[in-house]
Amino acid sequence: MDRIYPLAVPKGRRLCCEVCEAPAERVCAACTVTYYCGLVHQRADWSSIHEKICQLLIPLRTSMPFYNSEEERQHGLQQLQQRQKHLIEFCYTVAQKYLFEGKHEAAVPAALHSLRFRMNVHGLSSVELVPAYLLLAEASLGLGQIVQAEEYLSQAQWTVLKSTECCYATQSLLHRNLGLLSIAKENYEEARYHLANDIYFASCAFGTEDIRTSGGYFHLANIFYGLKKLDLADTLYTKIAEIWSKYLNNHYQVLSQNRIQQIDLLGKRFETDTGLDEAQEAEAIQILTSIWNIRESTSNTDPQKTIFVLKILVMLYYLMMNSSKAQEYAMRAFSLAKEQHLSVNEQSTIEDLLNMISAEEAHPIT
Repeated sequence: MDRIYPLAVPKGRRLCCEVCEAPAERVCAACTVTYYCGLVHQRADWSSIHEKICQLLIPLRTSMPFYNSEEERQHGLQQLQQRQKHLIEFCYTVAQKYLFEGKHEAAVPAALHSLRFRMNVHGLSSVELVPAYLLLAEASLGLGQIVQAEEYLSQAQWTVLKSTECCYATQSLLHRNLGLLSIAKENYEEARYHLANDIYFASCAFGTEDIRTSGGYFHLANIFYGLKKLDLADTLYTKIAEIWSKYLNNHYQVLSQNRIQQIDLLGKRFETDTGLDEAQEAEAIQILTSIWNIRESTSNTDPQKTIFVLKILVMLYYLMMNSSKAQEYAMRAFSLAKEQHLSVNEQSTIEDLLNMISAEEAHPIT
């Protein structure tokens, strides 16, 4: 039964909706510890994140058992905190993935969960809350809710200003979202300022040639492209493509070497062979597909740039174990190379990719 009966609620206890914090009228029948104002928010939370974490919430939202010793109590508290930290990262990754896929509404409940768990673990004023505020701001921008996005970004900025321990990576994300807000408000000069800071802080944290820095380059390139400054945009798109090409090819070499030696040099298996989490894979698809669409519109002037991006997409989907997509992009590259009468070497390289995909279907990398 999903309905809440007022007489069953302890006196003085206020039950709030998981999504909007309005008075709750429904409860999840599966976990019985999550409440909603109505069916709409219950369904939204379920499809976003609750289905994935429903049973994990039970030990976090029920009273702790009686312990026979202080040592047992401390151990119980540590386990509780570890579960919360796991859910912080899991909900954050799920929300990020939705944002890169353009599913802004679905990202909101997952981001809210990440924010609440961060509050429980780190407190209400910790800089650890900032990444969740930024997710909510980006989701709000995607939904066209600029005022709401500004509120989340103001909270994030204030938290960063009060902190003496804000890392470069967090400052990079803050400036990226401030840049996106400026783009939404069509203030491109301010957007360029924030995205330049995003690239600077990401470079300090990860290096100028890291895939985590490429997002700042990408948004900056999009601004130049929109302003018809095509030479600047082209330079940045080329840099982004080179960063992803280098990462994916290097990772493929590591996997190939592991296959030969029959060991995993990293000491663990990834969920996929990309070495990326789901959000990073979604970001890679978003960035590279966007660049490919732009390159395709100018393929008559420089087809090799289009083919270069297509080959990166082939490698990405190949490492994601999506052979059909990898083959689709490889065939596009091959057709374009023949259509534009490119060199035999270029066509041979693409044929090698097609052969690699066919071979992998028979003998997958382990």
